[in-house]
Amino acid sequence: MRVAAAVCAAILMLGAGSALAQQPDYTKANADRQAMLDRLGIPASSLRPGADGFNRQAPNAANYDEAKAGDAELPGLLFVATGDRVTSPRMWWRVRRPEIVEAFDREIYGRVPATAPVIRWKLVKEERASEAGMPVIKRWYEGTADNRAWPQAKAVIQLRYTVPAGARGKVPLILSFGFPEGFRFPGPPRPPEPGPAAPEQLLAGGFGYGVVVANSIQADNGGGLDDGVIGISLRGKLRSPEDWGVLRAWAWGAARAFDALAKDPRIDARRIGIEGLSRYGKAALVTMAYDQRFAIGFIGSSGAGGAALYRRNFGERMGNLCAGGEYHWFAGNFLKYCAKLSEADLPVDSHQLIALVAPRPIFIGAGTVETGDGWVDPKGSFLAARAAAPVWELLGKPGLGTREFPPVLTPVIEGTIGFRQHQGGHNNHDNWPTFIRFARSKLGVR
Repeated sequence: MRVAAAVCAAILMLGAGSALAQQPDYTKANADRQAMLDRLGIPASSLRPGADGFNRQAPNAANYDEAKAGDAELPGLLFVATGDRVTSPRMWWRVRRPEIVEAFDREIYGRVPATAPVIRWKLVKEERASEAGMPVIKRWYEGTADNRAWPQAKAVIQLRYTVPAGARGKVPLILSFGFPEGFRFPGPPRPPEPGPAAPEQLLAGGFGYGVVVANSIQADNGGGLDDGVIGISLRGKLRSPEDWGVLRAWAWGAARAFDALAKDPRIDARRIGIEGLSRYGKAALVTMAYDQRFAIGFIGSSGAGGAALYRRNFGERMGNLCAGGEYHWFAGNFLKYCAKLSEADLPVDSHQLIALVAPRPIFIGAGTVETGDGWVDPKGSFLAARAAAPVWELLGKPGLGTREFPPVLTPVIEGTIGFRQHQGGHNNHDNWPTFIRFARSKLGVR
């Protein structure tokens, strides 16, 4: 079931600002995690183990049986802290939405500090080329973080994008979380995926496309929290329990990439979207939730910590997210829910994160359990989207087009929340055509 294991290992090898860096320092990461546990007063021995996705005979083997997934009650979405029901858009924007953001800041993803660095963008290369049978303009940027307050840490955000050269007027663009140019996953070469790649599909559909290198914003390991944009902001200190984790840093970095893209007169800043797969799908959803300038999101196989409900026992569990390879994605306070507290004690769940995107369009996708994407709980993402839909309706937009979990390969794109399960495993490739159709419709692309 864990077809993403090789992908995850390769991502962990990527260091901030470099194409391929040394293996992460797990000793340093474990020490950082232990320091946070000490600060929270949590004995390491009290942490619950995650699900075992490899050994089906293990006592904590990952569950892929829908009958055992559970049907826990979710935190109320349209009730404010006083218990009053949200009855108007004004009440959502002024009261309930800020309450939900505060809970995610404090307990899940962490707060962006006032000491987050200024990013200065520089065009490093521009080329004219031909892609998808059309002339294009390709640009490469570097965004250097101002580290004068703490020179021991640095970050240089890598951004590249391509737009049609002959477009009439400004073009919409989809920005993806991705890898350095020329990056290849370790191991034997992968067979090419059938059909045109996403960049060709986007260009043919009237979009530009871009990539922001996530690990050039912040390295994907706990041993690197003293470097990158988090390291600059901490200025030599350890994180407090409410300081930002890596997912929030990646989302913040995508917002800085938006700043650069919006200055290009060829790009329609009102129609810039964000896309990601797996942990980058988590980051893309966090980006949409926190930055309302992004017009649309494509959230692929994001699983726990992304679109899937924490309160379902299916695939990845809280214990996996709190382990040494993933804890750094979150605020320190997140660790509390893997010890004395549990998923049921979380003040929020992923339906509320999805709801922060409203009323903008969002497309959520995944593979199937049978084809190896069960770890990310595809149905859990659908159920979260369904539970989030009332906020779109409150704000005057159609939510999800169905209440029933759709058959595999059935696109649900009539509403403002889109959903589809493909049969290609842990990828976004098989959902790009459906997402592009959804995006063209919702963004008015002709």
